[in-house]
Amino acid sequence: MAQQNPSPNADSEMMSDETAAQATEAEIETPAEETPEVDPLEALRAENAELRDRLLRSVAEMENLRKRTERDVADTRSYAISGFARDMLSATDALNRALTMLPAEARESTDPTVKSLIEGIELAEREMQRLLAKHGVTPIEAEGLKFDPHRHQAMFEVPDPSRPEGTVVQVVQAGFAIGDRVLRPAMVGVAKGGPSHAAGDEAVDKSA
Repeated sequence: MAQQNPSPNADSEMMSDETAAQATEAEIETPAEETPEVDPLEALRAENAELRDRLLRSVAEMENLRKRTERDVADTRSYAISGFARDMLSATDALNRALTMLPAEARESTDPTVKSLIEGIELAEREMQRLLAKHGVTPIEAEGLKFDPHRHQAMFEVPDPSRPEGTVVQVVQAGFAIGDRVLRPAMVGVAKGGPSHAAGDEAVDKSA
């Protein structure tokens, strides 16, 4: 009687069973990793700290926004009349020129009509200056100071060795500022040929 050889399928099944058995034994021998327990109190503390940080950031952002808004509103109030103020300056310039052009005889005249006219022009000019100052429009100082290209506009140079180079010696037209902004630079004449300003002063730029 011929001897039967075991089939290849039977060998595969036996190997699979052995592999499964070994894996099961390995699982039994190797203890499963234990998940560390989270302390509920610590978790609440961490969550509270995170929420507190978010709240503080939000409060800081709102405070910065409030300050920016207040600053923008203040700037708007201060500089909203810039265009109107420039037009007002043109009117005050006209009144000032009218007073300057008056001959000395007219000022000394005893004619009540002429005197009333001059007094009316002077009163109108002073009132316009007062209203401009009330709204933050102030004259720019110039004469006797060092030329500042940000606030002065040089119209000509005056040879004067007795004055430091770059000193404003004549104001042709008064300048005005509104708040920290120049509304109109002062038109000036600048000394030339004198000694230099004290060391440390910036170089005078008369091309502004």
